[in-house]
Amino acid sequence: MSGPRWLNETEMQAWTGFLETYDLLSRLVDRQLREDGGVTQVQYEILTRINEGPNRRRRMTELADLMVCSRSGLTYQVGQLVKAGLLVRETDSSDERGVLAILTDAGAALLEGAAPGHLQTVRDGFIDVLTEEQVGQLAEIMDATRRHLRGISGLCYGSGSQK
Repeated sequence: MSGPRWLNETEMQAWTGFLETYDLLSRLVDRQLREDGGVTQVQYEILTRINEGPNRRRRMTELADLMVCSRSGLTYQVGQLVKAGLLVRETDSSDERGVLAILTDAGAALLEGAAPGHLQTVRDGFIDVLTEEQVGQLAEIMDATRRHLRGISGLCYGSGSQK
């Protein structure tokens, strides 16, 4: 039996660079969203995913599949957004076992208000630092790794939709 397959210098640079970049960008984005919208990055993503759904609504099971968080974590975050008046929950009329999360007008207004600053933060901290070619390469890399990780992680809750 052979030992671990250690990372070479370039692989270690890529890995630690990814970790540090993710942490720094995540903190910048979270700070901007708290300042401009009073929500966390996870809450903003939940609102965005629901806003992208038909009629600004998503079944909770579908939302769980799109998000990378536990069902209990998602339920908690949705509950916080309901308390803030940004979402409402309703029973799905087509399947009474299902629950819909629906974006309120206040939730849509929050997204509209926070989006310009969010986009600027993402551009300034990430996208605009790269060339168009690098962004294309990164998009391909992220698609490949996302598909792989969703396939092996067990973090998909429903149909296997890809983020």
